[in-house]
Amino acid sequence: IINYQTKPMKFPVFRVTLFTVLSFPVIATAQNLNGSSITAISTEVPFLNISPDSRSGAMGEAGVALSPDVNANFWNPSKLAFIEETTALSLSYSPWLRRIVPDVNLAYLSFAHKLDERNTFGASLRYFNMGAIALTGPANENEGTYTPNEFSIDASFARKFGNNLSLGLTLRYINSNLSNTSFASNTGQTAKAANAVAADVSVYYRNPTQQFGKDAMFAFGANISNIGTKISYSENGPKYFLPTNLKIGAANTWYLNSMSQFTVTLDLNKLLVPTTLTNPDGSRNYGEDISVPGGIFQSFTDAPGGFSEELKEITLSPGVEYWYDQKFALRAGYFFDSADKGNRKYLSLGAGFK
Repeated sequence: IINYQTKPMKFPVFRVTLFTVLSFPVIATAQNLNGSSITAISTEVPFLNISPDSRSGAMGEAGVALSPDVNANFWNPSKLAFIEETTALSLSYSPWLRRIVPDVNLAYLSFAHKLDERNTFGASLRYFNMGAIALTGPANENEGTYTPNEFSIDASFARKFGNNLSLGLTLRYINSNLSNTSFASNTGQTAKAANAVAADVSVYYRNPTQQFGKDAMFAFGANISNIGTKISYSENGPKYFLPTNLKIGAANTWYLNSMSQFTVTLDLNKLLVPTTLTNPDGSRNYGEDISVPGGIFQSFTDAPGGFSEELKEITLSPGVEYWYDQKFALRAGYFFDSADKGNRKYLSLGAGFK
């Protein structure tokens, strides 16, 4: 049994039970049944790394090297340079943890437009609605409800270099409104909506080839996302890391015949923020005194268990996809997270029509 905990929220009338559930992917601290410690890395705005679309969601959250589509704005913006459509638009809606909390959801709007043969512009919006939160006073009296939410707005540019390589750059604005700003903490700090800016840098390479007597396509992709300012929820309060993430993956597609194709892909992910540690007094150390560049480099060497624990911070996402006549698709995948870093493991299945 894992007991997930959030950072201290110093708003005396704010019930934070729901945030314990919502934040579990990146801030879990507990013990496994065998007694080993779970030291999941802590960041804010974890919604930035939630899979927003059904295609990659059905493939174990693999997508950095999949064949390009308009949802590349999230997975790997450099792939936008290879989309076939002149203009493309996608809208996704995902209930989140609906068996635990019924009114939490993620909406995602993605747009792409080819400027010319080599250059493509992309834009996207993510909106994370956390549902209604009950507010209570010091005597447990009802103070009404509040609906926290978070959103991000992206603008991307991708350019093709030759016939096989493309690079991408994304700029992002992030807003996280988790508390009613009328409430003040015991320290005199006033809660506020948090704001941050960030950037992604990405690369995509694909190479048509022949394998086992069939036409094939090998692809490689990488995306470093959410490189940006720290974020704070109170005036003059502590600032915390965004979920800067390194995603690397490869995909191989076999064109079985004129109607069928089959793809195998694998993504590896690692958060590029310092490992969350416990201070001698039992409080949590979120690396407030570490700069963003320093945190990125430190993230490869600071795990208490050394190199073996650094490897545990990498999540694996293998997936497969079958297309028939580019109209009907079947997909499957698996997401693997170390038991010491969050212990998320699940199989995903899906089908698609177009």
